[in-house]
Parts: sequence; structure tokens; C-alpha cells
Amino acid sequence: MVSSSHEALHRIFQEDTGAIVRALRQLLGVPFPETSSAFVVSPDLTEIAPVERRVDTLLQVETEADGTYLFAIESQSRRDPKKPAAWAYYLSYMHAKFGHQPVLIVLCPDEATARWAAHPISLGIPDCPSLTVRPLVLGPGNTPVVTDAKDVVRDVPMAVFSAITHSRSENVDAILKALATTLNSLDPEQATIYAELVEAGLGNTPARKIWSDLMSALLNFFRSEHAQRAFAEVRAETRAETQVEVRAESVLRVLNARGLEVTAETRERVGSCKDLALLDTWLDRAVTASRAEDLFVDG
Repeated sequence: MVSSSHEALHRIFQEDTGAIVRALRQLLGVPFPETSSAFVVSPDLTEIAPVERRVDTLLQVETEADGTYLFAIESQSRRDPKKPAAWAYYLSYMHAKFGHQPVLIVLCPDEATARWAAHPISLGIPDCPSLTVRPLVLGPGNTPVVTDAKDVVRDVPMAVFSAITHSRSENVDAILKALATTLNSLDPEQATIYAELVEAGLGNTPARKIWSDLMSALLNFFRSEHAQRAFAEVRAETRAETQVEVRAESVLRVLNARGLEVTAETRERVGSCKDLALLDTWLDRAVTASRAEDLFVDG
């Protein structure tokens, strides 16, 4: 259960680690390179035990061209005079300890805080600073109002972020209705996570009551016999697809482990096969076959 509006802002980007890169490109215009992976790492940046330093969310992002980046994602709901020094510390410490390029991203649910957070942090002589930190800030001013269900479907995490950052907007009713409509089509477990993030992120605003009413209808839908049957079918199809992929990979791994030559044609035939029983047959044959092509004898 998400415990606070502060936590909800950054937890969105833990649920979909690629969403923050999309936000940088689409909302801030940052030409961030193509990524190969992104994953959550420990947010603890404490160097000396008595002084605790902990960023809200820390993502390690691997790019295809520029190596590894560390994204320090901070939720900031109000001005805090102690934060600029902490942010400068985070970046310097991450760069010194890990050797990767650190990036500070600050998430703000109101425009006044966003303007404050975006102000450069300079340390040293005013006209010749030794260190300048320029936070990348996401807030109501650069986050679009998402009221079309089609746009929600394209990127649910960003729609959730939009709902939270525009919780005091006159359009919040339309934003929440579009989001609730889309959650109806998701797996209940995933939909529940996003629903909780929105509820926590809305805090004590009037929009939270609107969302609670919408979620009551959503929960009734999830409990319906029709929905349960549809979700069961989706889960069964997903499990079957996963089994097929794993079995095909196992066939190829056995062939490679035995030192047999695997042509592109053989790899394509095994990889495109959707018949689990046939893949099982090929896996058995892969253990004793003298050539990879022997897999396909009589089959």
C-alpha cells in the first residue's frame, strides 16, 4: 500500500523504469540516448553512518551509446532550504562512488515548488562557482493534461503522473475518468498498484473523493464474473506464451552447449515454433542429435 503523496510521485517510475526516460525526452526535450535496460537500485547514499543520505528513487540506466547513468529521482512537495545542499551531495557522491554520470530529476506536484526546484544550485564564488547543479524538474508546467483514454493507453505511468501533478486542475475530473477507464482493461494486480499510487498522490485534495468514487466502480468490475473470466484467459495465454519461449530457448541452448552448429534457418524455425509439444520433442532430440538438423526428422 502506498503511504503518501510524496511516495506516489516517485514510485510511478519504479513501476515502469522506462517511463522516466520517456518523460525526459517528451516533456523536457532532453535528447537522452537509446537505452538497453533500466532498473531500480538501492537509494541509500549514506557515507558515514550517523549522517543518513537517502534519495527517493535511484535508477541505473544503461544506454547503447553513452554507457551508464544513475537517475536520482526526488519528490518535492514544498520548498526546503536544506534540499539544494543534499542534492549537490547526492550527485557528487554518486559520481565519486560509482563512476557513472549522475542525473538529478525532481518531481513537483505544484508549479511554485517546481519553479523553486529548477533554480540552479551554485557552490563557490558567485561569479565563478566551483560547482553548479541544474535539476531537471517535472511538474504541472511541463506535464500534459491527459484526458483522452487513447493517450492513457499509450503510456499509463505518465497518465498517472499527469493525474497527480494536475490534482488541483479544473480538468482533474476528466483526467481521472480517462485513467479509470483504462485501468478497467489492465490486469487487476497492475491496475490496483496504479490505483493506489493515484489515491496516495492526490493527497487531501477534492480530487481524491472523485477518485475514490471511480475506484468503487472499478473494484465492482474486477469482482464481476465476466472480468474474472477474461483476466483468467489473459493470464493463461501469457503463461502459455512464456512456456513456449522458454522451451525454444532451451532447445537452442542445448545445441550450443553440445557444440553443434546452429544455422540462422534452424534458429528461426525453433524460435518461431508455437507448438509446445513439438518443442518438447525437439528438446529431447537436442540431447542426442549429431546435427542440429536432426531435430526436424519426422517433424
